[in-house]
Amino acid sequence: MKELKVQNLTKTYGEKVLFDEINFSIMEGERIGLIGVNGSGKTNLLNVITGKDSGEKGSIQKPKDYTISYLMQEPDLNPDKSVFDAVFEGDSPILAAVRNYEKALDLLIADPMDEKYQNRYSRAEQAMNDENAWIADTNAKMILSKLGIIDLEQLVGTLSGGQKKRVGIAQVLIQEPDLLVLDEPTNHLDFETITWLEGYLSSYRGALLLVTHDRYFLDRIVNRMVELSHGSATFYTGNYEQYVIERAERQEAAVVADHKRKQMYTKELAWMRTGAKARSTKQQARIGRFKDLEDNLNQSNLDESVEMNLEGSRLGKRVFELKDASLNLGGKVILDHFNMMIQTKDRIGISGENGAGKSTFLNTLAGRFPLDSGEIVVGETVKVAYFTQVIEEMDPTKRVISYLQEVGEEVETSNGERISVTNLLEQFLFERQTHGTLIGKLSGGEKRRLYLLKLLMQQPNVLLLDEPTNDLDIATLTVLEDYIETFPGAVISVSHDRYFLDKTVEKLLIFDGNGKIRPFYGSITDYIEEEKEKKQGRSVQSSEPSEKSNTQPESPTEDGKVKLTFAEQKEWSTIEEEMFNLENKIEAIKKEMSKSGSDFSLLQEQQERLAALEKELEEKMNRWEYLSQYSND
Repeated sequence: MKELKVQNLTKTYGEKVLFDEINFSIMEGERIGLIGVNGSGKTNLLNVITGKDSGEKGSIQKPKDYTISYLMQEPDLNPDKSVFDAVFEGDSPILAAVRNYEKALDLLIADPMDEKYQNRYSRAEQAMNDENAWIADTNAKMILSKLGIIDLEQLVGTLSGGQKKRVGIAQVLIQEPDLLVLDEPTNHLDFETITWLEGYLSSYRGALLLVTHDRYFLDRIVNRMVELSHGSATFYTGNYEQYVIERAERQEAAVVADHKRKQMYTKELAWMRTGAKARSTKQQARIGRFKDLEDNLNQSNLDESVEMNLEGSRLGKRVFELKDASLNLGGKVILDHFNMMIQTKDRIGISGENGAGKSTFLNTLAGRFPLDSGEIVVGETVKVAYFTQVIEEMDPTKRVISYLQEVGEEVETSNGERISVTNLLEQFLFERQTHGTLIGKLSGGEKRRLYLLKLLMQQPNVLLLDEPTNDLDIATLTVLEDYIETFPGAVISVSHDRYFLDKTVEKLLIFDGNGKIRPFYGSITDYIEEEKEKKQGRSVQSSEPSEKSNTQPESPTEDGKVKLTFAEQKEWSTIEEEMFNLENKIEAIKKEMSKSGSDFSLLQEQQERLAALEKELEEKMNRWEYLSQYSND
């Protein structure tokens, strides 16, 4: 069984220690998830293990015939090569055999009577037999098909970022190395491709080391977790869910131990203040123990959590209203006579095909792209924070704290307290000694976290988030999700992260391309499950014999629908209770209004709340009427 060993590995970046004499091994069949906050050194560790970088101390030990394939966050592909040459790039005899065979086959198909091509094909076929490469060739074609890579002659330089990611994944999977190293493999992938990749990696015979923010992906693939923090590597057995449980237990034990140390320190500090002198060996030892206790107390590495409780500005009930909106961009139809009202506290997730216009839609809401026709009405009190995939240019010579001081020296929290920029940075895991760090020395994830903090400091009431999970660590994502839950305004997110969407949205807009946009009420898990059921239904229907069945089918309605979908069944089970609660809220507000007297300001506010609730109730009633047609209740 092949094994890679990391021994006493140490690496620094400037004055920061990324990892300090860490030791671990990777065995065949292990699937390891590597996590840690942005800037903790995850990508640096991958670079050292794969030989793209080196540490100041320590070694990587592996057998001479040990092979490693590395998918970087941005795949390192030659733009002048064809997709075929990029995918089958590699020095292994099997890859060379497959590469030569496919080229020889193409030439022979183009001119079957050319004797030179016939001889080349014969030699290539013999090489495939000698290397037993037929399975690899079949596997390569399956991988390319599943990743949607069709045009193998297209130049890499003409591909989009998402297409390059797929080519990079195909390249490393086809090589079938002893160790497969993946840095954020799910970025730019759609749900169907992610699901396929989960299945493929779960049965991968070699070893796997991956960095990803996708918590469902970690849950379904890995059997071991490594957390980088404060220069150390901590190991956990199991997937992400088991890691969360075990980490919580460890932190609880650490809190208890830390409390005991503080109690001991207080007691020993009192003894030291009495004027203790090292007159005897025992007293000298006790003073030494006090110094050790003091050092350990000051160096306690209990991880802090990122906290987001910043106040947002007031928002009226209408945020955006699109009226008969149409937009064409680059020859593609993005919006086609589209109508939609977005209101306060809406939580909308946007998903669908790559290139269908999801980011363009956010740019339109943000006022960056004008409509070709129709109208978009923006509420008078709307204050947008737009967290884009590509963040604004950040002056690399500016210091972290100065970047935030452009917004202000302090900001108000949701509970009315004032908090300084220094304290705010510490809450966002920028330790005090890093506040003077030049922005140019930050990692990509740290820059995104800093940019997000700057946006939230401006107290927006509408959040537009374009792939917010890209390059953010899991700790930051968890708190961003909690922040969105209590955020008083509207949130519209474009994302392929299923976990993030499940936690933050209540309604989906599915972009199918060519201006077709479908609303979906429910979570992304519900949507994926429903789509799977539809595909299975079509598959079963196409495979059934044409003879008439003896059983009578359900009577379809006018639109051909015969029953509730998976998500609609869940919605139907709670909708009456939701309507009942809305009616109670409406009655309560009406009673409040009867007692408000001549307080016209309060009456206006109550009237706005009443109108919003009545509109929501009307929508629920219309939805109930629609769902009731297909319910068996």
